[in-house]
Amino acid sequence: MSEERQICKNCETENTLEANFCINCGQKLGDELNLKLLFYNTIGNYFSFDARFFRSIVPLMFKPGYIASEFIKGKRLQYLHPGQMYLFVTVIFFFVFNYYVREGRKVIEENAKTAFEEVDRDIKRNTLSQIDPAGLDTIKVENLAEAQKLLEDIRSNKYKISDTLPKNKKESNNAINFNFDEDIDSLVAAGASDEEIYRKMGMAEDAGFFTRRFYSQGLKLYKTMGFAQVYQYFIDSIPLAMFILMPLFAFILKLFFYKRGNYSHHLVFSFYFFCFLFTVFSLILGVNLLIDNIPAWLSWLVASSTFFYLWRAMVRFYQQHWFLSFVKSGIISWIYLFFVLPLAFLIMLFIAFLFY
Repeated sequence: MSEERQICKNCETENTLEANFCINCGQKLGDELNLKLLFYNTIGNYFSFDARFFRSIVPLMFKPGYIASEFIKGKRLQYLHPGQMYLFVTVIFFFVFNYYVREGRKVIEENAKTAFEEVDRDIKRNTLSQIDPAGLDTIKVENLAEAQKLLEDIRSNKYKISDTLPKNKKESNNAINFNFDEDIDSLVAAGASDEEIYRKMGMAEDAGFFTRRFYSQGLKLYKTMGFAQVYQYFIDSIPLAMFILMPLFAFILKLFFYKRGNYSHHLVFSFYFFCFLFTVFSLILGVNLLIDNIPAWLSWLVASSTFFYLWRAMVRFYQQHWFLSFVKSGIISWIYLFFVLPLAFLIMLFIAFLFY
């Protein structure tokens, strides 16, 4: 009598009745689809929320460099893959970070609104001046009624806005140099064309596309006080930027430890180190959300302790003397914190300004 066997529903391979998993594809045998199985597969496939995560999080937090060392040695099934862990931890971090973002945007919007209202009041309250067609006299307006009458005259071309623009700017080096003053308020209030305002701001007539775009966004920001939109665009670009900045960190490690493995080894170390950073910052933000009046110095102390984690992780992973690792970790941290990150954030802010 032939031995009874069970068929894998995934790859249709025959397995013994005693087998729990398929010998060919590894899928669990005999599972019937239900809500429990569906939920577990979803979490497991996309976030690897299984035993490997819990086996990984403790050594990640308390044994610097250990998991990266084990992964390099070939123990890659016992602990969560660095890429999967990085994705899971960053999702949690930006979820928590989003609460702080919303508060920051609210503050910026309120400040921008207040500033916009103050400018509007100044235009209506203070003296509004325009040069007459002959370019000789100055018409001064002392109250709102006269200001409204003057604006009507300007719109009917009795006075030309262009007469107030500089007439001696014939050459230009295409340098971007915004010139916001009280005349810009008058031009905007009078409904002057963007081209006239650009010239008053200092843009050359032969400005290229990039320069023109910069002045256009500057005027847009000036008119709408859209600092909150720029801020939001900047924040939205941070997750993408981190996927670029983390490999840059690995590249710096490669420069300082060029004899200690290939670039992929340094990348593995960087993945796990950034997982630690995002976990720590998630805890700091989470605790500050749940508990009021946490001393700022305590949060900064916890954040600064990540440098010592980096140092200890380098000692274990790169197998170098603790003093040499301390010096290298200090230099690497300085380069990254005071050169790479500020430059990256300036670029991100610049892009946010150009495309918000």
